[in-house]
Amino acid sequence: MSGGRGEALRLVATLAVAGLVSGVAIVSAYRLTRPRIEANEAAALQRAVFQVLPGAVKMERLVWNGKTLVAATGNGGFESSIFTGWGADGALVGYAIPAAGAGFQDTIKLLYGLDPAGERMLGMTVLESRETPGLGDRIYKDAQFVAEFRDLVVTPVIELVKGHGDKPNDVDAITGSTISSRAVVKILNDACAVWRPRLPKPGERVPRSAGPEVPRGVERGGPVPGGEGSAP
Repeated sequence: MSGGRGEALRLVATLAVAGLVSGVAIVSAYRLTRPRIEANEAAALQRAVFQVLPGAVKMERLVWNGKTLVAATGNGGFESSIFTGWGADGALVGYAIPAAGAGFQDTIKLLYGLDPAGERMLGMTVLESRETPGLGDRIYKDAQFVAEFRDLVVTPVIELVKGHGDKPNDVDAITGSTISSRAVVKILNDACAVWRPRLPKPGERVPRSAGPEVPRGVERGGPVPGGEGSAP
């Protein structure tokens, strides 16, 4: 009896030591790889911002503080962040805005660019999507659909149409992927409803950031804030 109990104790001790060693190894690996992961995410975001704001050579981050947009200081609050893009001549190219919402399979994360007046979309790119391969994933693989969001009027709202739309705010749905197409348009309309009223009006001063162009720890996109009173 005592021999069996001793074997059991040794087995428990062995498993405990193995678990401890495994845990230390996982934590160590995470700490070693985290800086590289953050750097890759920051670089991916920077590429996305310049993609949706053609002509921009510099980006800065702004944060909604619950009342107004202010220059970002430090990390945190990325779900309430947008990015300004500046040209080589120092002029404002536009605003790059993260947005997210439900797709057919899972959450779709996007980044889209608006002109300085907030009236026209300059581009859109999908940051993260798990839509059905061969169907839903065409929201970023179909070059013609992605091109629909260049020089697209966003007022009063973006309209999804089947076939060729004639209005400047029309987007043609992807044949066989209407649900995912509709999800993208809804995400963009919801985000525009939140962010367009927050943007500086033409002629108003745009906050400038004294920090790095791409902050450490920045994430690729984020959820749309819940309303005008939301804080970072």
